[in-house]
Amino acid sequence: MNQDATRQDAAANEGQPGTPTLSIEKIYVKDVSVEVPHAPEIFLERGEPQIDIQLNNIATSLGNHLFNAVLTVTVSAKLGEKALFLVEVHQAGIFRVMNVPPQELEAFLAIACPNILQPYAREVISDVIVRAGFPSVLLQPINFEALYFAQKQEEAKKRQEGTTAEG
Repeated sequence: MNQDATRQDAAANEGQPGTPTLSIEKIYVKDVSVEVPHAPEIFLERGEPQIDIQLNNIATSLGNHLFNAVLTVTVSAKLGEKALFLVEVHQAGIFRVMNVPPQELEAFLAIACPNILQPYAREVISDVIVRAGFPSVLLQPINFEALYFAQKQEEAKKRQEGTTAEG
């Protein structure tokens, strides 16, 4: 969804009390890093690399219904034991969130914001990897809702195991 459409949706809902709204104030790249530790020799080697993708997202309050969300995506590739590359992107956005109940805010931010940021991160990652001299790596769509609830289940399981071990 583009920024104008998001703002129009938020403006349309603004007058309706209780309607949750999310509007994009700013999308930006907070940090990008790329490492090719074995260049140039690594470009002479052949084989199918092992790709590993790690995700992390966090949202912090800026006050006045504004939140800064950062989606960190780390993509690494190895050929055997040798690292081909390591790319890390911190794709961020400032979002205005209105009319979301406090008990639902964490889930809302952990799902909605990274869903918006992920296509931007995918583009940056693909571009950086190609510029580093490697074939493009395209991130597949990510179900942040499933990731969020799986993480919450894992946390609950660990808490349960902790209380069982103490008892």
